[in-house]
Amino acid sequence: MVEIKTDTALEAMREAGRVVAHALAAARATAAVGVRLRELDEAARTVLTEAGASSPFLGYQPSFAPVPFPAVICASVNDAVAHGIPGDYRLRDGDLVSVDCGAELDGWTGDAAVSFTVGTPCPADLELIAATQQALDAGIAAATVGHRIGDISHAIATVAGKAACGMPADFGGHGIGRRMHEDPHVPNHGRPGRGFPLRHGLTLALEPMLMAGGRDAYFTDSDGWTLRTIDGSRAAHIEHTIAVTEDGPRVLTLP
Repeated sequence: MVEIKTDTALEAMREAGRVVAHALAAARATAAVGVRLRELDEAARTVLTEAGASSPFLGYQPSFAPVPFPAVICASVNDAVAHGIPGDYRLRDGDLVSVDCGAELDGWTGDAAVSFTVGTPCPADLELIAATQQALDAGIAAATVGHRIGDISHAIATVAGKAACGMPADFGGHGIGRRMHEDPHVPNHGRPGRGFPLRHGLTLALEPMLMAGGRDAYFTDSDGWTLRTIDGSRAAHIEHTIAVTEDGPRVLTLP
């Protein structure tokens, strides 16, 4: 069931989203050559704790996962598309890192992700990150009253197609609010004019995941969580929680 949020609820979600933004900023600021991924997780945990927020990631176990997720962020490096577990891997010069984080505050949830490079950037990685950001921006721009979910999906897929990038077909955005994952599902591929109608108060997490190799195929790593490109190409993942409003789309996971 899709829950349409009140304006008061949107303000509460904005506060949760602000915590997410600060946690992502802390993780990104920590990232440097030689730093372990778990240190990025520790930085985000500190932000959540100081804000009085909890993590919807920690202990989360969907049906596909063999074990509960053990961290407050997903940290996915290079050919990892999403859901990477932040462990003892030390970041290297030129790594492409995607960090996904959520926060629960006063009963409401925010969810966002960023992608960035560590050390000396590869121009192709910067182009991939820029294309992923453009796909997200296009999806957000399509999230207006009177449109449908398919309009968002089509906008994201159009940018990915022009960039000759693949996207994992089984994963996309989602409704969000009292829980991290709510209805409706927001595919990253779709036909305009189809799907759930967008109304004032609908809150969505939009998250294009672009794979530079151009293929949609992926596989799940032996940890049961990490999604990797099938051809070893690099991936980027950028996400925001947004609200559909009469005044246009509102991004809730900004600082």
